[in-house]
Amino acid sequence: MKISNILWAHLALLLVNTFYGANHVIAKGIMPDILSPNVFIFLRVSGAVFLFWLIYFLSKDKEKVARKDFGRMALVAVFGVAVNQLFFFNGLNLSSSINSGIIMTLNPIIVVILSYFILKEKITPTRLIGVGLGALGAVMLTLSSGAKSSSLALGDLFLLVNATSYALYLVLVKPLMQKYKPITVIRWVFTFGWVYVTLFPLTLRDLMVTDFSPLHGVVLFKVIYVIICVTFLAYLLTVYGLRYLSPSTSASYIYIQPVLVIFFAIFFAYIGFTEDYRDTITLDKIAYMLLIFAGVYITSLKKAKYTQPQED
Repeated sequence: MKISNILWAHLALLLVNTFYGANHVIAKGIMPDILSPNVFIFLRVSGAVFLFWLIYFLSKDKEKVARKDFGRMALVAVFGVAVNQLFFFNGLNLSSSINSGIIMTLNPIIVVILSYFILKEKITPTRLIGVGLGALGAVMLTLSSGAKSSSLALGDLFLLVNATSYALYLVLVKPLMQKYKPITVIRWVFTFGWVYVTLFPLTLRDLMVTDFSPLHGVVLFKVIYVIICVTFLAYLLTVYGLRYLSPSTSASYIYIQPVLVIFFAIFFAYIGFTEDYRDTITLDKIAYMLLIFAGVYITSLKKAKYTQPQED
């Protein structure tokens, strides 16, 4: 494997998590007053599906998918699009952008656990300590949220489901990514995901009562950003990164998301681009974030030792 390919894969994942970091703040400001979470997801997935198929029709190289692989793509779409998106947006709507950024850092730990059962990757005692620390930080964050608001705690729980779903997606999509081009995989995954999201009963209910007249100016720009950068480009770049890196390595980039969320929360509030969420940045949340960081760091140390040779 060329060093340049690995470098570009790392840069792709860094850009993806920058997109996500800003999204925690931007998407929070749109829900629920302008768009409900379910309608926002429908627009996001619909826009991405349109762009992925547009690339396909404009491309001369139309890669075909074996019939036996459509079942796996449909399964991957459940966790990578439908469950992932529905629980993230509904969780973000009930919780805070800071909480969502912190909870996302559990993803590498969840990937390690799922990789043990699905890919048979080794879990050592040190890794178990890392998993325990990360889980403790997540539980304390959720309990502290529950003490303030039951809806906030429910939002955190939804975000935990989202993180688990995305981790499962990273593990399950790897074999497909090694067989097909990134655009081929993600096009079909999002197509199946669009079907799931559209058929979700609450999506149809919310679409019937949504007033789309506020979608102009800055609000429209934010929605377009979520569709193009956070969905179309982010998923494509993630799949590209997975082509050269392991699921655990890819997931470890979520480690930087809370820092990016805090940065964008402060920066966007300063320039007046979003509402001011700086009051949600508290010392106890930073402590829980550092606890999760410690767990991810310990887990990643053992990952580098045992799984990195398999990538070369």
